[in-house]
Amino acid sequence: MFSKRCIVTGGAGFIGSQLARLLLKETEAHVLVVDKLTYAGVPESLKEVGLDPETLNSLNPRLVFLKADICDHEAMSRAFADFKPDTIFHLAAESHVDRSIDGPGEFVRTNIVGTATLLQVALAYWREHKNFVFQHISTDEVYGALGEDGYFTESTPYSPHSPYSASKAASDHLVRAWHDTYALPTLITNCSNNYGPYHFPEKLIPLIILNCLALKPLPVYGKGANVRDWLYVEDHARALLLVNEKGVHGETYNVGGRNERTNLEVVRTVCSILDDLRPRADGQRYESLITFVQDRPGHDLRYAIDPGKLCGELGWKPLENFDTGIRKTVEWYLDNEWWWKPIHEKRYSGERLGKG
Repeated sequence: MFSKRCIVTGGAGFIGSQLARLLLKETEAHVLVVDKLTYAGVPESLKEVGLDPETLNSLNPRLVFLKADICDHEAMSRAFADFKPDTIFHLAAESHVDRSIDGPGEFVRTNIVGTATLLQVALAYWREHKNFVFQHISTDEVYGALGEDGYFTESTPYSPHSPYSASKAASDHLVRAWHDTYALPTLITNCSNNYGPYHFPEKLIPLIILNCLALKPLPVYGKGANVRDWLYVEDHARALLLVNEKGVHGETYNVGGRNERTNLEVVRTVCSILDDLRPRADGQRYESLITFVQDRPGHDLRYAIDPGKLCGELGWKPLENFDTGIRKTVEWYLDNEWWWKPIHEKRYSGERLGKG
């Protein structure tokens, strides 16, 4: 049974909270969640594993929450010294491409400076605790865009096109440099587009679900032809845990769902599920709300990951395909208005970002 002491940075975010919930519900791990609680940090996402979102106190003896900035060297050093982790899952990042177009500076600060700060803290800690491992979670967007054929592999050259992907590419390079220069034990994963419960509603799938429920226009960039490989977030979290247990230090593992869909196909699928689960009172189909809008600047046409290394060497296999995962996701949003409604009312109500 996995029983490590784990720091999860960005643990109140979408993927980080899923990993924290998995660790606390299905393993014997002790978890320190570190999160700055920016607009996308939602402590309510950890409520089911014992966190009081109001006080940030934990009722779970295996969960500790620390509100802190990963760029704060002193705070991170103190967290390592006090918690004494066996590993860190580094997920804290500014992650929305549109926001990176409007304000790249915060992406440079958090994703690059924050990662460098953590690496320096981790290096000093590792020199006294040799069993420690630094695991860095990144994105397929660092590889740039694909044509109609082919897949990203671990050896695909980096070619980022947005401030977000460039900042993540830089952080990947820093992690590799700390491994190669200082021998710090590291692991890197690059994942395809995640979806699932507790996803902040600025991203495509939750945005479309909530706009449908409000009978608002469903914005689709360009002609909706951009292709993404979709990965159910719980499958991703299980992959991260597997890589931590069995991965070779210094290696990179790509995590993909083998579920390519155009953005328009995704939107139409969500509409169809809602037609079934929550039909409109006026009898019309949700698809009638689709509105094509000006494309995002520098919008990569296609991403697709080959997860063969992860599957072949470590034995990973996703439990969900897109059809099962997307239905679970829509059902979760219908059943959990308590989580998303305050966000929709107070933080983000669906406005267009990233026009450049």
